[in-house]
Amino acid sequence: MDKGRLEAFSDGVIAIIITIMVLELKVPAGVHEAELGSLLKLYPTFLSYVLSFIYVGIYWNNHHHMFQVVKSVNGAIMWANMHLLFWLSLVPFVTGWMGENDFARWPVTVYGFVLIMDAIAYGLLVRVLIRHHGKDSLLARAIGKDWKGNISILIYATAIALSWVNSSISFALYIIVAVIWFIPDKRIENKIKAV
Repeated sequence: MDKGRLEAFSDGVIAIIITIMVLELKVPAGVHEAELGSLLKLYPTFLSYVLSFIYVGIYWNNHHHMFQVVKSVNGAIMWANMHLLFWLSLVPFVTGWMGENDFARWPVTVYGFVLIMDAIAYGLLVRVLIRHHGKDSLLARAIGKDWKGNISILIYATAIALSWVNSSISFALYIIVAVIWFIPDKRIENKIKAV
């Protein structure tokens, strides 16, 4: 099957996810809320939004790069992609919950759970794509041992456990994973250039 429809659908869903997240940002209301200082009350919500926007952007970017080397898709790939989109679609909910509750334990824990499931779902999509295209495919050679993916899951699991001790440490660990992935992943680009 042609990959174009899968890419277009994924792009649309990710655009909707970002739209939902920004619609959750509420303008302060009230007589004294027209002052710049009133925005300070929104910092947890805004900080949560920024981190989640970066995460969704990272997934979109990596999905786009990965599909540059994909030749075709099958049913298993389509379902693996839907699985990824399902977990990504929960990001706006957990983002809002975490921001509105000032990074409380349960929202930070559940946010981490959604992030780890996003990572697992993305890894599953990669494996299904490699199985379809072969172990010697350009994608398989580019992904390699996927140390960034594996270390991310380890950091998420650590952050989830630490959320019961200090949710701020967990949030900081989520930022660290975003920084790791924010640095552009050149594995696929480098393999395309080498061909």
